[in-house]
Amino acid sequence: MFKYNCLNPIAAVGLDLFSDQYDKVDELKDAQAALVRSAAMHDLELPDTLEAVARAGAGVNNIPLDKCAEKGIVVFNTPGANANGVKELVFAGMLYASRDIVGGIEWCLENQNDENIAKTAEKQKKNFAGTEISGKKLGVIGLGAIGVLVANAAIHMGMEVYGYDPYISVAAAWNLSRSVKHISNVEDIYRECDYITIHVPLLDSTKKMINADAIAMMKPTAIVLNFARDLLVDEEAMVDALAAGKVHKYVSDFPNTTTVGAKGCIVTPHLGASTAESEDNCAIMAVREIRDYLENGNIVHSVNFPDCSMGACTTAGRIGILHRNVKGMLSLYTTILGDAGINIDGMANKSKGDYAYALLDLDTSVPENVLEKLKNTEGVLKVRKIC
Repeated sequence: MFKYNCLNPIAAVGLDLFSDQYDKVDELKDAQAALVRSAAMHDLELPDTLEAVARAGAGVNNIPLDKCAEKGIVVFNTPGANANGVKELVFAGMLYASRDIVGGIEWCLENQNDENIAKTAEKQKKNFAGTEISGKKLGVIGLGAIGVLVANAAIHMGMEVYGYDPYISVAAAWNLSRSVKHISNVEDIYRECDYITIHVPLLDSTKKMINADAIAMMKPTAIVLNFARDLLVDEEAMVDALAAGKVHKYVSDFPNTTTVGAKGCIVTPHLGASTAESEDNCAIMAVREIRDYLENGNIVHSVNFPDCSMGACTTAGRIGILHRNVKGMLSLYTTILGDAGINIDGMANKSKGDYAYALLDLDTSVPENVLEKLKNTEGVLKVRKIC
């Protein structure tokens, strides 16, 4: 029997995928797996029983990845599950910034008691006129699940699309429209594009990547959209540029005291993935990831350990070994198994940064004394007996 805890409300359509071999518990200390959305985990005490954390979403800033790795806790996310919801909001942001739709709505509300509002509106609508996005240049920085969807949709809407991503995956490249122009220098996007939208993870290398220097290259008519993370943009520099008329609009999905109410800023309350479909998709993917790991030992979409999969567990025994990525680990645990007379029928061993994962199919179930030897081996973080 497996036990799981939800640190945030998780869509029932996902939780319903747990079999009768799973029990939901109220306390994290009692759980082998945790599902989380936005709850902050950095200050939580992580119990030794915890084996997996699944973030129902893409960003994992609220999860202490290294702390989890050191305790042998695999952290999953759900890339792409909310991509369509974010993509649609990006286009809403483009339209809001291109045509003063928000100002027009506010004018209607302010004049709702005017008996002649229909006639007055015909005179006032010129104050809310804007431009169309068709025929304009869009720069997409980051061609992951969301960036590819935005780029492809923009092509269909008649935009000229420039894409920048030095680390684009093979899958993303296959899915990207051939009409998207590949850009090798992001500065070309800053200089050339009418719209710039950013879709990269928040890392030390990407923090405030759209800074004062980048903003200075942009057209005064440029519209910058940020539906990824607020810290990707130097928002103080952006607000200054907007006030000076050096950039036209900044659209952000992350409200804060710097941008809300500032001239040229259109801010929404983190609505990117706030659709019923996105929440359902994230919950479904998160539950499937947890089940595959707990039941089969497979790791898919982990952010702190390497992905590693050997399909369903059908052998007499299978173990998973989470360890530090140092030389000689493979020989250490194969020697222990060999000395115990246990044959290895199949094995996958993958590494990612400082950590690695070995998945082994064996000809027999591993006795407890052998498991203890493996657990006590230097460099081993956790050993799981899967079947």
